[in-house]
Formats: sequence, structure tokens, C-alpha cells
Amino acid sequence: MANVQDVDRLDLERYVGMWFEVGRLPLRFEDDDARDVTAEYSLNDDGTVQVDNRCLNAQGEPTQALGEAKPDPDHSALLQVSFLPSALRWIPFTRADYWVLKIDPAYRRALVGTPDHKHLWLLSREPRIDPQVEADFLAEAERRGFDLTEWIRPAQSGRRVEV
Repeated sequence: MANVQDVDRLDLERYVGMWFEVGRLPLRFEDDDARDVTAEYSLNDDGTVQVDNRCLNAQGEPTQALGEAKPDPDHSALLQVSFLPSALRWIPFTRADYWVLKIDPAYRRALVGTPDHKHLWLLSREPRIDPQVEADFLAEAERRGFDLTEWIRPAQSGRRVEV
């Protein structure tokens, strides 16, 4: 299996903001039929990143998961994310590695995955992307050893879910 390699440099100030989930590998904590999936990132004063994930679940009900990402001090494309309540985030081994694997120069599309090849997301600043751009990003994921057999493309209305 190919090694997972992150981007050489990530400008967190350009990376923060709203992203629409164009596609993902299945997740145990997100319905396969979830739609209007978004991730909004904002910088905290301490250098961490607030993560605000929202969607409509399979029953059409709004859901939200709030988390925190800690960028590696030497390599900001390597993020350690926790969705535990803030009072419990100090517990060792409760953060997951989320690596930015590919990002376009305009910071409009990003491929984010885990080094164990279990999780992968294609994110975009717009709810839909050009099919050729998607194909290019997914081909890169396959080159890096991700199995896209169960790839999910959630429906996107272009709106942010209110909770």
C-alpha cells in the first residue's frame, strides 16, 4: 500500500472557512445518506482550529459535531482532531490524524485523509465541482493507496445546515 503524504505547506489562514463535502469514504459516525455536509474551520487564539461539522442525517434532521484540530507545530498540514467535549480533550490517544493531502493553489478544493487509508474526504468551497477536477483529485487518492470502491457523494443543496 502506498504511503500517505501530506502537502508540503498549508497556509491555515487560507484554509479556514466553509467547505462543502463533495465526497467521502464511509464513516461510522456519519450516515451514508447524510446530505448538505459541511465543515467550517476557524482559527482560535491559541493556534488551534475550531471544527464545526454539520449535515442533515438520513432522517433529514440537522446534526452538528464540534471539534478542535491541533496543527503540528512544524508542519501545519498534519492536524490532530478531537470531537470529545473540550474538558476531555487532554486525554491521550483521543485525537485522530487528519492530513491535508492535496490542495489547489487557490485553496478552493482539498483532499483530506488519514495515514491509515481508512478515511478520506474531498472538500470544495462550492457545493459542486467540475467532474474532471473531481476525477483528478480521486485519481491522486488512488495513487496514494486509497480504495474508493465505497466512495459516497452526498447530495448538496448549497446551504449550511442550521442547528
